[in-house]
Amino acid sequence: MKIVVLKFGGTSVGSAERIKNVAKIVTSYLKKKFKVIVVSSAMGGETNRLINLSKEISSNFTSSEYDTLVAAGEQISCSLIAGRLNDQGHLSRSWLSWQIPILTTGNYSYSRIESIYKKNIINFLKKGGVPVIAGFQGINSENRVTTLGRGGSDASAIMIAKFFKAEKCVIYTDVDGVYTTDPNVVPKAKKIKKISYEEMLEMASLGAKVMQPNSIQDARLNRIDIEVRSSFKNKAGSLITKRKNISTKNIIRGVSFTKNDAKITLVGVKDRPGVAAKIFEPLFKNSINVDMVVQNISSYKKETDLTFTIKNEDLLKTEKLIKKNKKIIFKKLIIDERVSKVSIVGVGMITTPGVTYRMFNALAKKNINIQVISTSEIKISVLVERKNLKKAVDVLHKEFKLDY
Repeated sequence: MKIVVLKFGGTSVGSAERIKNVAKIVTSYLKKKFKVIVVSSAMGGETNRLINLSKEISSNFTSSEYDTLVAAGEQISCSLIAGRLNDQGHLSRSWLSWQIPILTTGNYSYSRIESIYKKNIINFLKKGGVPVIAGFQGINSENRVTTLGRGGSDASAIMIAKFFKAEKCVIYTDVDGVYTTDPNVVPKAKKIKKISYEEMLEMASLGAKVMQPNSIQDARLNRIDIEVRSSFKNKAGSLITKRKNISTKNIIRGVSFTKNDAKITLVGVKDRPGVAAKIFEPLFKNSINVDMVVQNISSYKKETDLTFTIKNEDLLKTEKLIKKNKKIIFKKLIIDERVSKVSIVGVGMITTPGVTYRMFNALAKKNINIQVISTSEIKISVLVERKNLKKAVDVLHKEFKLDY
């Protein structure tokens, strides 16, 4: 069977008219003789509505009931899509995770798909049916509903493509592909025709909102090609694929950025083995993600200044945890909420010398001061004042010829 998995995001199923449009897209693949498996998110805004309800009910809503609650949104959208397909003369029905079943492991709200029982779906496809599967959810060993984290419907689609050996996995969303940077910040941003898993993973983790990093990692590990397309425009999207499938002269694929960073500096930390671990241990235990880290040793090597970045929403909690941490001694705590991270990403920098110089020189020419630097094989990130964010993104986009 020639199977295609089509995943539709919340904006794509946000109204009755948009769901009718989804049915048209599905029909176009059926006309091409594909067997179609649809994966749907909840209607736009529905998951947030359910989360807010849980907060009104309890300040300590149990994790198992939370997953049962927020998984309900997908049931509605799947039923509506299947209903429309039936109305158009196609055989279709909705499938919830427990009906297939899709088996998961891990904690509630952050579970991962371990296996998918294929027999019922395969039999339905052979009958000419279009299964519409609820994304974002599975069931665990206790037969309780679990969810895969925000953006988890992408992960559902990718794993369904893996288990059913689909020829294609197409993610339909409200943008028509992956861009070199946010077009709202740089109007000259260009759509990227092909991008490697590694580059997309870096861009997603650095602020690009097209897909969640976990979903990209699943696709990379399972070698599932993903096409990102718009539900609202009939034009080619962006292909996320293996590095060897990409041939381009561009050293840098894109410029990513974040707006919600905070910088924390501990001044005069007593320097001894294990002090960094003692600083970050309570943050780890409270699920606070630490990003960029810089440590400066004093000339007489008894004290150090340690700087790191976190997300703004974790700032108050982090400040409290540091102040009550009796395992560390420091002179002063400095907090800066007016910073942003700007990153260049591209596999081309692996074999191209001078990329770091070009980045730093371009920023220097615009009088943009770099506060913190972090690097990986295919990424360089810098922390700058938030007021300089747009200027920094714009100058780097031009420097690496992404405007053309």
